[in-house]
Amino acid sequence: MATLDAGVLGRFGRAGAAPVELQARGKVSRRRLGPGKPIPFGIALGPTLLVAAWVLGSATGALDPETLPAPWTVAQTAGDLIADGRLQSNLLTSVQRAGIGLGLGVVIGVLLALAAGLSRFGEAVLDGPIQIKRAIPTLALIPLFIVWFGIGEEMKLIVITTSVLVPVYINTHAHLRSVDARYVELAETVQLSRSGFIRRIALPGSLPGFFIGLRLAVTISWLALVVVEQVNATSGIGYLMTQARTYGQIDVIVVGLVIYGLLGLFGDIAVRALERRTLAWRQTLAD
Repeated sequence: MATLDAGVLGRFGRAGAAPVELQARGKVSRRRLGPGKPIPFGIALGPTLLVAAWVLGSATGALDPETLPAPWTVAQTAGDLIADGRLQSNLLTSVQRAGIGLGLGVVIGVLLALAAGLSRFGEAVLDGPIQIKRAIPTLALIPLFIVWFGIGEEMKLIVITTSVLVPVYINTHAHLRSVDARYVELAETVQLSRSGFIRRIALPGSLPGFFIGLRLAVTISWLALVVVEQVNATSGIGYLMTQARTYGQIDVIVVGLVIYGLLGLFGDIAVRALERRTLAWRQTLAD
């Protein structure tokens, strides 16, 4: 095996390099196998194309305005909602609900992931119930939560929180368990304390998984918000859309959908930026 490895390295030089003989002859044509250089504002390309298709379909009559109003109609409706103050007040309420539920869910999800990831007993106790929760749709839990917690703000926050903590827990726990065992042995050798091990090895090692879970959690927080704001809500974007459905105001419903979509998109952009800043030491295809 050593002879074979030496022969391969002799032909290829460094791992991943082209054959030494071809390098010397200058016949190496370098091919880019990765995704290529980042496109400036590339994340906006897809939504821009989607809006362009919407504009084109509305302008040519391919889209029935009774089914999907034109973008300019939706924009005018949004302007009217802003002018009378309804959009701002309901948007603020929705952002507060989603933000509080997201924050609680992330904190609880990380704590549960640490408890299950660093203890076999913790995993035995926690992992099963969380997997059960993952298999149950949020909408199916609404009737039970109404019986338990009523129809007020408490129920809405609990629904969002329990929905958010699942992806945070699963991804953080998975990456926590995939930390290289050699680091654990090193920590034991230098007699690192439990808190030091968590702070210096466990948490940094689980960060990639945490950010994957956080990206999913941001989206799920808005999905859960859509559900809970249609249960006896008196404010919020979901409430605004429910009222519009009652009176057949399709343009208002589309305004609400656009707002939900933009909040999800901007939330994902913010998490990606935080991930790049926090994990700047990694060299990945995303760079």
